[in-house]
Amino acid sequence: MAERPRSGGPVRVTAAGTRQPSLTDVAGVAGVSHMTVSRVINGTGPVRPETRARVLAAIEELGYRPNSAARALVTGRTGTLGVVALESNLYGPASTLYGIENAAREAGYAITISSVSRPGRSSIADAVENLRRQAVEGIIVIAPHVTAGRALEAAPADFPVVAVGGGETAPVPVISVDQRDGARRATEHLLALGHRTVWHVAGPEDWLEARDRELGWRETLERHGVDVPQVIRGDWSSRSGYEAGRSLAKEGALDAVFAGNDQMALGLLRAFAEAGVSVPRDVRVAGFDDVPEAAYFTPPLTTVRQDFIEVGRRTFGLLTQRMDGGDRHARALVVPELIVRESTGPR
Repeated sequence: MAERPRSGGPVRVTAAGTRQPSLTDVAGVAGVSHMTVSRVINGTGPVRPETRARVLAAIEELGYRPNSAARALVTGRTGTLGVVALESNLYGPASTLYGIENAAREAGYAITISSVSRPGRSSIADAVENLRRQAVEGIIVIAPHVTAGRALEAAPADFPVVAVGGGETAPVPVISVDQRDGARRATEHLLALGHRTVWHVAGPEDWLEARDRELGWRETLERHGVDVPQVIRGDWSSRSGYEAGRSLAKEGALDAVFAGNDQMALGLLRAFAEAGVSVPRDVRVAGFDDVPEAAYFTPPLTTVRQDFIEVGRRTFGLLTQRMDGGDRHARALVVPELIVRESTGPR
């Protein structure tokens, strides 16, 4: 029979004190077999409502906590997801990771992170394999680099993997912010203010986001039939923005700049101030990201906001679909928002 007489009684103690209650202890207090307790905990078989209620009451009474490893053997589910992330303190990657953690936590999942210092094919493949050995249910790869996107070609076909970024040709489901659209919004905004053209301080060439933002900027200028200035290349840092600003301050025809991220825009503002170039009176400046400090720059920065909480939610949703056998080539874009502040205000 599935049930047996209730034995009750206290949890046994050892010389070290009261031990953690076991599944057998719960069965004893509830008056059922340990298999019945297992069915209730893992949802693996039919249990009468009154029996389930007794088991749950016993679990509460004893403070029993199921062994996650044992439960995984029964259900095939560990309640843990893996994330391969670049070792970086840059706002975008860090905020993407936070958004994923937030979405997973709300759904009752834990996150195990495998960090890589260099986004190469072998390092990402090793990180994925390391997470698989830890019995995660699925893996998210944060892939902002060109090389990281290419590394996804080695993603295991028999295991659920999705990417944040990774490019249009990635062989796994991909979620990303529409970087080209965000750059278009910033560039259109500056052109609508009457500027003859818009200069661009771009991020590193090996970053997919930098490429897409530059492309969105260039396409917008070409569509309006205006001159496309030479791109000035930065490395996402305020220092590189500062150096770009010192160079741009010498351009006589300069009157609008779109920076590839807010940190480079901060460097621009500092260089322009030192050169006696007033923002927005002489030059209007827009950035990308909407870092928390952007509203407190001098002047407050017009920028493109990325909704990283939505990115995390959509990424988690894409991964759960893949875990359930969904489309391996699914794509989803999160639309950014232009935030207008004083750096592009009236003159």
